[in-house]
Amino acid sequence: MDYPLLNVFLTTMWVFLWILWLVLLFRVFTDLFRDDSLSGWAKAGWSVFVLLLPFLGVFVYLVARGRGMGTREMKRAEQAEEDFREFVRTTAGTGQAQELARLVDLKNHGDLTAEEYERAKAKVLAA
Repeated sequence: MDYPLLNVFLTTMWVFLWILWLVLLFRVFTDLFRDDSLSGWAKAGWSVFVLLLPFLGVFVYLVARGRGMGTREMKRAEQAEEDFREFVRTTAGTGQAQELARLVDLKNHGDLTAEEYERAKAKVLAA
């Protein structure tokens, strides 16, 4: 086949740029619909603008709201971290984890049968 190395490079570059463009487009839509400060009409307006004029729409969105994208993403990550820590605190604080670990030890040592273990586990999880 007659496909010079430069053409392979250029094709690879165009595919990479196309994938980069799609990632950027999805990132803009994700930020747009996760933002609680925008009204439904504003989200619809931005969506129409980005869909009708994709290149211009995405670049205008990045200029107009780009600084806030990072801030919103950071707040979302901090909230997720705090939710996780709260979940761990409440789960560990109930004593269920220690009780289940004790039941597993009893079962492994042969002090509990499988049926007794399942009944005790159901009681602990129901509490």
